[in-house]
Amino acid sequence: MPLVHAPGMELQSSRKRARARKIKPQYAEGKLVKVARAQSQPEAEFIEGLLLEEGIPSMIQRSAGIDVPDLLAAGARDVLVPASGADAAREALAFDQDA
Repeated sequence: MPLVHAPGMELQSSRKRARARKIKPQYAEGKLVKVARAQSQPEAEFIEGLLLEEGIPSMIQRSAGIDVPDLLAAGARDVLVPASGADAAREALAFDQDA
């Protein structure tokens, strides 16, 4: 265990705390379920940010069949949330297709 903080360590800790404070406990229970599919890592991170602003925790994983390390940020991603937040996540991500 380090006796002093390394440069940048406090910044990482404060980011994690800020993220944890945004999460609503009622949306953080149950098994992970897929609520969205993104075409790339940046798009998946954008969706993850939208969900976090609604208090819904999420995680990103490569979609099945997309396991080419050379693609790095390219390739489809699934956005997963705990079962208790799935309905809220789908509602937060819904958009008016008539617009």
